[in-house]
Amino acid sequence: MLNSKTVLITGGTGSFGKQFIETILEQYPKVKKIIIYSRDELKQFEIRQKYSHKLYPQLRFFIGDVRDQNRLIQACEGVDAIIHAAAIKQVDTAEYNPTECIRTNIDGAENVIQAALKCGVKNVVALSTDKACAPINLYGATKLVSDKLFAAANNIKGSKNIRFSVVRYGNVMGSRGSVIPFFIKKKNEGILPITHENMTRFNISLQDGVNMVLYALENHLGGEIFVPKIPSYRILDIAKAVAPECKIKIVGVRPGEKLHEEMITDTDSLNTIDLGRYYAILPSVCFMNNEEDFIKHHNAIKVPFGFKYNSETNTEWETVESLRALIKEHVDPEFTV
Repeated sequence: MLNSKTVLITGGTGSFGKQFIETILEQYPKVKKIIIYSRDELKQFEIRQKYSHKLYPQLRFFIGDVRDQNRLIQACEGVDAIIHAAAIKQVDTAEYNPTECIRTNIDGAENVIQAALKCGVKNVVALSTDKACAPINLYGATKLVSDKLFAAANNIKGSKNIRFSVVRYGNVMGSRGSVIPFFIKKKNEGILPITHENMTRFNISLQDGVNMVLYALENHLGGEIFVPKIPSYRILDIAKAVAPECKIKIVGVRPGEKLHEEMITDTDSLNTIDLGRYYAILPSVCFMNNEEDFIKHHNAIKVPFGFKYNSETNTEWETVESLRALIKEHVDPEFTV
């Protein structure tokens, strides 16, 4: 799929970007170019130290911001596929800096769309979040707007051969700023701060997130929001898995935080199809394809009326034991209880 192709990833120095680079180099050794587009020169330097230009000449590094449309257009020349991973992602950061969040997550999304249209890109997949579903915080709201922009971009492409779609998933196990590394760091203090004892979250590994993006690249018709079928975990089970000897301190739900995350609401279900491995929320307005086109293309079925998908009512759950195994596999190979 990506052999002999050029792919650009915005926010390419983040956790997802680094895993994506590793996966593409392994699975598509004949990839023409991987362009890492980000504004963090230190992280770009660190990646260059890992992948020397002599051994990996297909890697290219662009310093740039998704807020800068002209720079994006320069970076997108000759690009076949864009993975849009750049965003302001921290909920509290977005609440304290709303204008900056809007400029990156919404204006940045529109800039990626316009650059792709102008440069003849064929495929665009944008990363989203469960917080974009029925959002109650600014981060989720900006990502919902971003999702809508990418879905609607399929209606303004004219005769251009380009497809835009979105992948939406929950907490990435072991990613920067996530709960598991935080608990591992805090366990030596003997107390783990818990926001609420009933809190639940979806869970996905970084590699599964990358695999989902590759699936979307290969299979999207344009306009879908792909949602994975993944397990949930209880925050108290994370605490027991990491440090069962520690005391629990309830610190309260943070501003803009939900007790349980959603990925498909019962209203979304009216436009949702079941692909087997994933769900796909179809665009509410689509001039290129109708619902039957999507069902036929994906060999899918409609979800039942009233269906909803959230971390509290999920039917698949991680246990304390399975979480420990996953932590050792995906977060810290030296992890022991």
